[in-house]
Amino acid sequence: MITFIPAEIYYDLYIYFSFFLVIANLLHAYTLSLNSEKNLKFLRTSGIILFLSVILYIGLRPVSRYFGDMGAYRGFFHNYSIGFPVTSTKDVVFHYYMKFLSNFVSVPIFFLITAFLYIFPMYLISKKNFNNYWFYAFLLFVVSFSFFSYGTNGIRNGLATSLFLWGICFPNKKILMIILFILASLVHKSLLLPIAAYVLTLFYNKPKTFLKSWVIAIPTSFIFGSLFISLFTILGFGDDRLEGYLSSSMDASKFSNTGFRWDFLFYSAFPVFAGWYFIIKKKFKDEFYFRLYNTYLICNTFWILIIRANFSNRFAYLSWFLMAIVIIYPLLKQQFFKNQQIVIAKVVTAYFMFTFLMYFIYYDGK
Repeated sequence: MITFIPAEIYYDLYIYFSFFLVIANLLHAYTLSLNSEKNLKFLRTSGIILFLSVILYIGLRPVSRYFGDMGAYRGFFHNYSIGFPVTSTKDVVFHYYMKFLSNFVSVPIFFLITAFLYIFPMYLISKKNFNNYWFYAFLLFVVSFSFFSYGTNGIRNGLATSLFLWGICFPNKKILMIILFILASLVHKSLLLPIAAYVLTLFYNKPKTFLKSWVIAIPTSFIFGSLFISLFTILGFGDDRLEGYLSSSMDASKFSNTGFRWDFLFYSAFPVFAGWYFIIKKKFKDEFYFRLYNTYLICNTFWILIIRANFSNRFAYLSWFLMAIVIIYPLLKQQFFKNQQIVIAKVVTAYFMFTFLMYFIYYDGK
């Protein structure tokens, strides 16, 4: 494990490293054209270095209270390594995954493998969809607001969403997709929402309809938000943990802010605006992109309706994990602007600034 970096500044270094990457990418965009051989070589090299570096940095972090649930997972892993059986009936795949690895590897290697499984699908979906330009999509994933926290704290949730991303890499291999979707839901039950949303888009895939629903959800939630929280609680959405997040049974003091989260709504609007701009204004037509966009809208609309719930960021993440690819996809698929590499770099910079400002101003860099 990486022990020479104090755990209390681990995230700080990550944020400033991301800031350096984003600014370097912005400056680089002004020096080379998008399709020049030098730029393509730079993208390949930088992408591989970034991919390996992020896996090692997250995977080899020290076990510390600064990484939330990491200590609990170490405890589970240790018990499994000395012969304890799996007794959990929730998210069973993750527990059997820990039990299996405990027979062969140590705790640090377990976290390293888990980090690889979390990050690899982001690389894969970027590589499969964008070929020579995959670095830009992967970079956007890496500098996303929730990327670090769901790789170090909400590990099961992060891994489950990555399995979902892995599944949608194979739209023409339905059996493989279904297997990965099932695994994702068994790693974290909350993935049933994006899975259901994606399946819905296989039958109805019109962005204008879901966009209108997203817009309507904002005033509806503002006026009737408490009613929706009560409704979803009564219906027993998810398991007892998610029910606790919806109700007041969880300790809200552990989450810095509750109420109508205008800051998170503003952040959630980034991909909504991007999809509207490219699909409606620029007439961009791509069925797979429509599916990604509509899945995001459905999941984010659900979150808006319960935006006042304790720990609402956990529900928001069920759409946020798609933000990077929804925003960047059209720009890497079609030429819209002269000097498009500069536009891409500006988009990456603007997107990252929310992460940076939330860290540096909103949370006082703590």
